[in-house]
Amino acid sequence: MVMEQLTLQLQSTAGRMLRLRCKTKNGSHIMQGLTHQSCVQELKSKVEELTGIPCDVQKIMVGYPPSSLDLKNGDAHLKDYPIKSGDTLIVEEEKNKPKPRQDHPTVTKAPRLETSPMLARRVVPADNSCLFTSVYYVVEGGVYDPACAPEMRGLIAQIVSSDPAAYSEAVLGKSNEEYCSWIKRDDTWGGAIEVSILSKFYKCEICVVDTQTVRVDRFGEDAGYHKRVLLIYDGIHYDPLQKETPGSDAPPHTIFSTTDDVILAQALELADEARRKRQFTDVNRFALRCMVCQTGLVGQKEAREHAKETGHTNFGEV
Repeated sequence: MVMEQLTLQLQSTAGRMLRLRCKTKNGSHIMQGLTHQSCVQELKSKVEELTGIPCDVQKIMVGYPPSSLDLKNGDAHLKDYPIKSGDTLIVEEEKNKPKPRQDHPTVTKAPRLETSPMLARRVVPADNSCLFTSVYYVVEGGVYDPACAPEMRGLIAQIVSSDPAAYSEAVLGKSNEEYCSWIKRDDTWGGAIEVSILSKFYKCEICVVDTQTVRVDRFGEDAGYHKRVLLIYDGIHYDPLQKETPGSDAPPHTIFSTTDDVILAQALELADEARRKRQFTDVNRFALRCMVCQTGLVGQKEAREHAKETGHTNFGEV
């Protein structure tokens, strides 16, 4: 035992090189540049260089059966440990030890903030029935059903035909009977008259925010309703508005209190943003074509005049 210690010390004094093999799960590597005079920290640094295992989580074993080396003192010399030239060191990463702090700054993730609900547009198809699909969506609490349009058209026709005094030609722009036949067709568009009728039927205030003028038209405002729903209108197309939480599976919110003026302000902000992005159609200037006689028209005014002169009411945007 004394001779082994003496021999080890002599090797260290002479600076004789240690030929060690570092063995890990990914293979083995020859370790060069170490002597018995090298310190523990040099050994650890060499192991990290070869294996990528940080110094502070290294578990180094030697012998058979392998026994762990106590390498806490980084300044101690390797001559003080039972390591000989030709030894194989077994290196593992101690999973239960915390990783050391790196020299480079670490990126600290900000705490996840809960996303607040926001008012947003829910796009529906531009199929001549966008108003009916949109109204149904909001009054039913976020139920999308494009097949609802024929039923809603029939409902409006029934309400109008049942009260010819209130819904006269002066109000409808055509006779009561003509209007009822017209609104039930799937190629006609709904507008203010239909919104007003649906507001009364569903007993709720229907607010239509216009993206061209950035104003809100409130149907049923003075009726004393407690519920409010919102639509956005770009001149020819209606979409429902809903409050939703981005990234959440929570269902959208489409019915609001008539005392909630904040929701109206948010709707106007949406409309103003759409206006600034030119997301509207100028109904006084957009090009139309009569789908009956193929006459080219410009804007609603010419379309109305053409309809009065010819009885044609089927128009398509060019």
